[in-house]
Amino acid sequence: RRRRGARRPVTAASAADAAAPGGDAFHEEPTPERVTPELERSRDVASGANGIGLGASSYRFAVVSLVALALLLCNADRVIMSVAGVPLAAAHGWGAETLGLVQSSFLWGYTLTPLLGGVLADKIGGKNVLLAGIATWSVATALTPFAAAASLPALLLCRAVMGLGEGVALPCMNNITARWVPKHERSRAVAACMTGFQSGSVVGLLAAPAMLVAGGVSAPFLVFGVAGLVWAVVWFAAATAYPREALSERRVNAEELALIEEGGAVVKVKAVEAQSKSTSSETTSDSSAREKKVSAARLFSAPPVLACVFANFVNNWGYFILLAWMPSYFKQVLGLDLAQSARFSALPWFAMAVCGAFAGAFADWLINYKNVSVTATRKITQGVGFVGPALGLLLLTKTTSTGGALFALTFAVGCTAFTQAGFLVNFQEIGPRYVGAMHGLANTAGSIAGIVSTYGAGVVLEATGSWNAVLRVTAFVYLAGAAVWLAFSTGERVFD
Repeated sequence: RRRRGARRPVTAASAADAAAPGGDAFHEEPTPERVTPELERSRDVASGANGIGLGASSYRFAVVSLVALALLLCNADRVIMSVAGVPLAAAHGWGAETLGLVQSSFLWGYTLTPLLGGVLADKIGGKNVLLAGIATWSVATALTPFAAAASLPALLLCRAVMGLGEGVALPCMNNITARWVPKHERSRAVAACMTGFQSGSVVGLLAAPAMLVAGGVSAPFLVFGVAGLVWAVVWFAAATAYPREALSERRVNAEELALIEEGGAVVKVKAVEAQSKSTSSETTSDSSAREKKVSAARLFSAPPVLACVFANFVNNWGYFILLAWMPSYFKQVLGLDLAQSARFSALPWFAMAVCGAFAGAFADWLINYKNVSVTATRKITQGVGFVGPALGLLLLTKTTSTGGALFALTFAVGCTAFTQAGFLVNFQEIGPRYVGAMHGLANTAGSIAGIVSTYGAGVVLEATGSWNAVLRVTAFVYLAGAAVWLAFSTGERVFD
C-alpha cells in the first residue's frame, strides 16, 4: 500500500537509530486526506495494526494535559475580572461603559501577540513561547489589584500586559499538539486542551466569589497568578519542543515516537550535510516538503485560511460578550446577587467543557470509523458551533425566567464547544507547518472582535438599558459565520 518511491516508514527501531548520535532521520508526508490508502494507514496507526504503537509510552498525554492546565489558568485569570469587576466598579464609581473599557483593555495587548507568538512557535517551538507567555500573564494577574488601587490607567495597562502574555496561548496549543499528537488523535487532543480552557471559566467563576469573601478583592488575582508561575516551573522541567527531544531523556520511548511520527505529526528534520551549519526545518513526515516555502501573502489570502480567520472572529465576538457580561446579565436582568450570578454563569461554561470533549471524540469517530470526509466533518461540527449559539441567544431574548435564561445560555455556550472540532483543529489540516502563524492571524482577528463586542456591549447597555439588541446582533454574527464557513472551508491539505 506504500506509494511508489516512498521512503521506508519510521518504525520503533528506526526511531531509536535516528535518535542515536550520527543517526539520520527521514520523514514522509502523508498523502492528502482524500486518498483512501492514507485514510487506511491512519486507521492502522489508530488501531495498532502492523505493530505500530504497541508497547508505546504515553508521555504525549502528559504534555497535552499540561497544555490543558495552562489554558485553564489562562481563562480563569481573565474571567475573574468579570466577578471582581463588580465590587471594583462599586468601589471606584465606574459605570457600565467604564467597566466595559476595563474588560476590553485585556484585548488591547491580546491583539498584538497571537501572530507574533504563532510565528515564533513555528520557528523555535511552542514550549518556550508558551513558557514566556504564562510567566507574563501570571505576573500581570497578580499585580492587577495593586494597579486598580493606583489608578484606572494603571489598571488598563496591567490588563493589556496580561493580554500580551495570553495572546500566544492558543497558537502555541495548536503548534504543540501538531508536533506531539498523531492525526487519529488530533480532534480529541485539541478538544482536551480546550476543555481545560473552558474549565478555567468554571473554576474562576466558582472560586472567585469565595476568594473575594475570604481575602478581599486581591485574593483571586494573587492565587491564580502564583498558580501560573508554579505551572511555568513544571513546564520548563517537563516539556520539549518535539517528542524526539524527549527520547534521550527516556520520557518518550521509541514505540511512542514511531506512533506519533508515523501517525502524521509535524516532526523535526535534520538538515542535510550541506546545510549542517544552518538551521533545521520541520515538515510533516516527508522530506519533499522541507525545501518549498509558502509566502505570507499566499498563506494569508487562501480562502480556507480566511474561513478559519473569520470563524475565529465570529467565535470571539460571541465568546467575549458572554465571558465578560454573563454575571452582569444575571444580576441586572434576573436580580441575582453576585455569588448567585457567578454560580449561574459557571453552568454554561461547564456545559461547554463537556460538549467540547464530546465534539472531539465525535469528530475523530466520524473520520476514523464512519468514513466521513475530514471536510464534511469540520463543516458539521462548525455548523453546530455557530448555528446552535445563534438559536440559543434568540431564545434568550424571549425568556424572562431564571430557568429559561439558564437553559438558553447553557444551550448556546454548549454548542459553541463544537468549534473545537471545527476551525480550531482545521489549522493543522490545511497547513500543518504553518499552524502557529495561521492560528496567530486568526487570534488577532478574534481579538479585534472581542474589543469591539465587549466595549460595544457596554456602550449599548448604558445607552439603552436593554440586552435584546446585543443578543440579536450577536446571533446574526454567528449565522454569518456559519454561512462563510460552509462556503469556503476544507479539510484537505492546502499548503505542504
